[in-house]
Amino acid sequence: MRQSFASIAIGTVIVVLGMARGGAQGQAPAPGRGIQPNEHPILAIGAPLPDFTLPGVDGKMHKPSEWASAKVLAVVFECNHCPTSQLYEGRLEKLVADFKGRGMAVVSINPNNPKSVRYDEMGYTDMNDSLAEMKIRMQFRGFAWPYLYDGETQEIANKFGVVATPHIYLFDQDRKLRYEGRIDDNQREDLVKVQDARNALDAMFAGKPVPVADTKAFGCTTKWLSKSSGVEQEMERFQASPVTMTAATADDLKTLRANATDKPTLLYVYPAKCATCAADFPEYMKTYWMYHKERGFDLTTIAMGADADQPALVEMLKKQLAWNPNRLFTGTHGAAEAALGVTWKAAMPLTLVLAPGGKIVYQREGKADIVQARRHILVTMPDKQAYIGSQAYWAAAVAAAAKR
Repeated sequence: MRQSFASIAIGTVIVVLGMARGGAQGQAPAPGRGIQPNEHPILAIGAPLPDFTLPGVDGKMHKPSEWASAKVLAVVFECNHCPTSQLYEGRLEKLVADFKGRGMAVVSINPNNPKSVRYDEMGYTDMNDSLAEMKIRMQFRGFAWPYLYDGETQEIANKFGVVATPHIYLFDQDRKLRYEGRIDDNQREDLVKVQDARNALDAMFAGKPVPVADTKAFGCTTKWLSKSSGVEQEMERFQASPVTMTAATADDLKTLRANATDKPTLLYVYPAKCATCAADFPEYMKTYWMYHKERGFDLTTIAMGADADQPALVEMLKKQLAWNPNRLFTGTHGAAEAALGVTWKAAMPLTLVLAPGGKIVYQREGKADIVQARRHILVTMPDKQAYIGSQAYWAAAVAAAAKR
């Protein structure tokens, strides 16, 4: 069952793929995921640049002829959701800065279709891989290179044989492929020993043979439409999960506000009689589904009302597939304000993102900007071993966006 809001689930499995090109790095790929033997062969060294016409985040259609004058054309497959791709954004920015003046042009392409991935694969991102959200991400990050979308048909990704994001291809002035594979040898920049793409570019601009022409691309697997994704099965699990609501005391609210866990948490407080809050619930549920399984994140909804409101509230929550913790507070609004340590209008919902220890890192009365809330969750979410540097990435990205 591909519900419209299920289509944003994006995967985050780190792999090194290709039958003759390496084994797993970090997490193992889920069954049926990623590139398969001989189905999407990687473009051979010396092959001509495949032609394409793709939409970009600027609202225009783009073709390779736009960069005909460039001495080297770098085509980089990257995406919004992938933490490895995110960790390489700064390095790609450095490559652009160092080689643009020497005649290199860069175009990035998102090969993924957001309908092919699950929510629990989306634990390191604020948004999905759709073209609409690519536009938001590029505006947020402020990068200058074109960002194109191939997820609708994946025709171009198929021609290139994209293994993962990121996957870089370097074409000479005759538009013959001279290098493909990884940007360097470690997703942690502080552990890099071999800068493969930079070495290839130095050789190309010096008119010399590329020392190592192809390497093992690693990152998040290409989300092929042709491969089983588990999206339907995930949604079936959500639909089968029990939805409950329990009473909350003022002391319970104080405990939630203190957030004694080692992870951020999200509180959504809403009036039981709120006419518009049900329409806002899907974005909160998406956020919970994105971060709960992979990152151990919790969302608690708190309805402000009377015991008599509970049956109708539970029915609403069931429609939202809200199998997260849901509480009902029957005390006064003033008591809730005192317990949570914040003030807001009784007729309005309240959104709080709490860092470990209870510090408020995002607060909004009324309709929340859920993307901003997710970014603050990611800023305060501790790293997992597979993606060291993700928290620092989000902290730097949010700080940089605030300065622009």
